[in-house]
Amino acid sequence: MASAITVSICGASYAALNPQQLTSRAQVVADQATCRTVDTAIVGYLMNNGTAPTSIRQLKDYVRGDISKYRIVGGVATGPGCPAKP
Repeated sequence: MASAITVSICGASYAALNPQQLTSRAQVVADQATCRTVDTAIVGYLMNNGTAPTSIRQLKDYVRGDISKYRIVGGVATGPGCPAKP
């Protein structure tokens, strides 16, 4: 129990002393969209517009982060981290 508390205090102290690095690392992670994020945006677009998007550019208002590495193929996202399509 004592070691868990010590580690927790050390981690909080490090974060307090180095907030710039934590902020920049958090921003990099936040800017990375996933395949699931893009698929969710496709569903959101479909629900709002009644038609499926045909271009990844149509999803820019539905996703925070960079989705330029993704494409829409057969109504689902294709790109980094997406399962291979048969």
